[in-house]
Amino acid sequence: MAIDVWMQHPTLRHASHEMFASLWRWTGAEPPREEVPIAATIDAMDRAGIDRGIVCAWYGPDGDLISNDEVAGWVEQHPSRLCGLASVDVRDPVAAVAELRRRVAAGFVGLRLLPWLWERPPDHRLFYPLYATCVELGVPFCLQVGHTGPLRPSEYGRPIPYLDRVALDFPDLVIVGGHIGYPWTDEMIALARKYPNVFIDTSAYTARRYPPQLVDYLRSDGRHKVMFGSNFPMIDPEHALADLDSLGLDEEARELFLEGNARRVFALDR
Repeated sequence: MAIDVWMQHPTLRHASHEMFASLWRWTGAEPPREEVPIAATIDAMDRAGIDRGIVCAWYGPDGDLISNDEVAGWVEQHPSRLCGLASVDVRDPVAAVAELRRRVAAGFVGLRLLPWLWERPPDHRLFYPLYATCVELGVPFCLQVGHTGPLRPSEYGRPIPYLDRVALDFPDLVIVGGHIGYPWTDEMIALARKYPNVFIDTSAYTARRYPPQLVDYLRSDGRHKVMFGSNFPMIDPEHALADLDSLGLDEEARELFLEGNARRVFALDR
């Protein structure tokens, strides 16, 4: 059994955006020419043995590339397989907080924001009302850490000092840093060790490409802090997990990585 904590079911608005040209070049794939049915994401999960996937909305300065309404519709079609991760327009904090409240009340399991998409660091004041609301609602805040694959600046993905400040200001906020933090992986591991509520997910990387220090952390004191994510459709979850055995995880670490940590952090058994 496994849970994928970082998936996107792409809309044409999302897949065809100019900032993803670098990702299509790296993968050697072509963006879709028509809307992709949600069955394609379910099929990818089935091939990889993924029981549940957390599908993400995308909001940025250009509007919604994947809307909360679209995510809600996909979850409604496959309630036993999919969970929704909300996003919001941070430029109107009052409306953003109201939207987050509405989505969590409807069953969304957390908030995802991409600070680099807004070209603001995660400790920017516009994000703080949303962090406070996540704490109040008891849901995690998810973001990308590390460099940006899309054609946008990478500086806002540095864990230290930006995410370090957020964790200090909101000690009760559960933070999930996706994409490992490369090339600042050591900084991300340091924050996960420093703060009880800071976690890491491995989205956008295949198991054979995890940095050695992350594998060491996952095998040892980080076994309760790291969880699996694919970043589908950029990486198919089956491909992301193909070399899992090479990590040398014991039975406990493997179960926590694939499922247990995600169930706990996203309260999936509630």
